[in-house]
Amino acid sequence: MTTAEQSSSQVKGLEAPQANHWLAVSAVALGTFLLVSAEQLPIGLLTSVGSALSVSEGTAGLMVTVPSLVAAFAAPLVPMLVRGMDRRILLLGLMALMTLSNVASAVAPNFGVLVASRVVVGVAIGGFWAVASGLAVRLVAAENVPKATAIIFGGVGAANVFGVPLGTLVGDFAGWRVAFAAVSALALVALVALLVVLPSLVASQPIRPRLLAEQFRNPGVRIGIIATIFIVFGHFSAYTFVSPALQKLSGIDEGYVGPLLFGFGVAGMIGNFVAGSALSRKVHRSVLAIALSLTVAMPLFVLLGRTTITGIILLIVWGLAYGGVSVGLQTWMIKAAPQAVEAASSLWVAVFNLSIGLGALVGGVIVDALSVQGVLWLGGACALVAALAIWSARSNESVR
Repeated sequence: MTTAEQSSSQVKGLEAPQANHWLAVSAVALGTFLLVSAEQLPIGLLTSVGSALSVSEGTAGLMVTVPSLVAAFAAPLVPMLVRGMDRRILLLGLMALMTLSNVASAVAPNFGVLVASRVVVGVAIGGFWAVASGLAVRLVAAENVPKATAIIFGGVGAANVFGVPLGTLVGDFAGWRVAFAAVSALALVALVALLVVLPSLVASQPIRPRLLAEQFRNPGVRIGIIATIFIVFGHFSAYTFVSPALQKLSGIDEGYVGPLLFGFGVAGMIGNFVAGSALSRKVHRSVLAIALSLTVAMPLFVLLGRTTITGIILLIVWGLAYGGVSVGLQTWMIKAAPQAVEAASSLWVAVFNLSIGLGALVGGVIVDALSVQGVLWLGGACALVAALAIWSARSNESVR
């Protein structure tokens, strides 16, 4: 079954679009980029926010934990709760929430208000991405669905590799409040774009709890979920605190962290394209290689990243490896559940965000109680567990 056929089977009773809405596809991709960027923006701002609001770096990590945990629950719940609502109205409402919540973050007088604003960010992220993941078939003709899906998912991939470093650069030059305000302004631009170009989207069949539960009977989906949990949890337990790691382990000045995270982003984008090419040939082997690369990269940062040069080199290696995670795991889930892509994707989005939040939370505890080295060792250990799980699926034909 082709990607277009898979997508078409998920919107029973809906007519195919009469025209290709490429501007709408691009607007949705912009929306996903902004949402995921907003989720991860505080990673590069922990030190400055913590200093300004008098909280520790570990506590400041709640800015990442809270929206990720909320998004994990919002991803399946929002589509179930809104039922027959026009998806155009839903997406506009969620982007409006994103705009207002980042205004609240920018003007927050204390850390409590800042965290409360991040709760709203989590609702917008989970709900928007759960709906956006299945929109390609609603916006373009069947033969163009694979290309449109790649564009929409590209917004998430670009945010994973560029959102944090760009936000950090803005924070370094103009302050963390301006960084949040900038995200709000761009979210407003995305809201206007969606309002102008997104057509009416009558509701398809809603995701139901039973359909989500059925996915766990699929061994390929189970392995994909396990791999997602450990890779993402391990990565974000360490990457949330990459700024203090670069400063304390590699002796890099805080002012250079933003440019270095941008370099991490560039490396990640390269890794994304390399992984995409490899996945077209061998899914299992490619995802296993990604997990093994992360297994090595994070612990090596502790062992060899004690100088500026080695710290920079290992950060780039880490970025190259993580750049393939989103496209690799997304492809794995689609291959594992070709008849239930929307349900599997919704479940995957929930687990991915839950793992981000838990990883940042546990990482904060370890950094405060032990050291930043501890989260790097944890990240490597988690990637190893994921690699073992992926290796165990070597005989599963659906993900080969």
